[in-house]
Amino acid sequence: MSVLSIQNITKKYPGIIAVNDLSLEVEKGNIYGILGPNGSGKTTTLGIVLGITRADAGSFEWFEGKLGHKPNMQIGCLLETPNFYPYMTARKNLEIVAHIKKDQNPRIEELLELVNLNQRADSKFRTYSLGMKQRLAIAAAMVGDPEVLIFDEPTNGLDPEGIAEVRETINKISQRGKTILMASHILAEVEKICSHVAILKKGKLLASGTVGMILTADKLIEISSDNIEALKNMLSNIQGIKSVDEEKGYLIVTLPEDGISAMQMNKLAFQNDITLSRLIERKRSLESEFLEITRNA
Repeated sequence: MSVLSIQNITKKYPGIIAVNDLSLEVEKGNIYGILGPNGSGKTTTLGIVLGITRADAGSFEWFEGKLGHKPNMQIGCLLETPNFYPYMTARKNLEIVAHIKKDQNPRIEELLELVNLNQRADSKFRTYSLGMKQRLAIAAAMVGDPEVLIFDEPTNGLDPEGIAEVRETINKISQRGKTILMASHILAEVEKICSHVAILKKGKLLASGTVGMILTADKLIEISSDNIEALKNMLSNIQGIKSVDEEKGYLIVTLPEDGISAMQMNKLAFQNDITLSRLIERKRSLESEFLEITRNA
């Protein structure tokens, strides 16, 4: 079932095209990451599908039109910095959210446990860390038991512990069968959380699909030597190498999945009297794919 269908949406501001002819399909149960640098149109896209911002062209449809003009009843969102009454407890703040949403059975205790705040339910909001505030905001988005959750940069500004806690919370929500749409520029987190991604730049869709489809089977070998020129010369004679990029103090060699292995490269270097100071083989990450896709776009 299609939860969200976006068809050829365009949004322009003076001197800039924020979203450029964007089309996307989000299926039920997906954790869909919208990726892009600042200014790529992520937040504008979320604002449009939430009815906050009006598109200049194109259209979108929630739940295949089955909920008519009231799809927002099944959508929970976290778009900005969490904003609650600072002098009230987490429990009381959620009760207020439930009242606003007219949820007669908000299951507040269950939500507090879901976001791992049950031990601090009676602490005032102003005493919370940024990560705790973010998790309370996620709990607030869950009030009313919506089918879809929308998060805009949910881990922005958090320390590593806070990022891990929010990641765990989002994974718990997805295990309940919820569909999640999140915008982010923290690619490592998206790779750990999302099932699908869309990559935007300057409002234009560059690539979309499952994370596995976006990631190529290419492997990367990080290699270095005191004699970097001799190493480059050796690499230039190896068949099948797709590219050699130079980082600070080492080279990154891109090879097809069946290309020469790190062990074989080490042996070849030894035969050429080259002593290696670094040799690491790894798969391509979403970050490396993202940089490759957006580099010349």
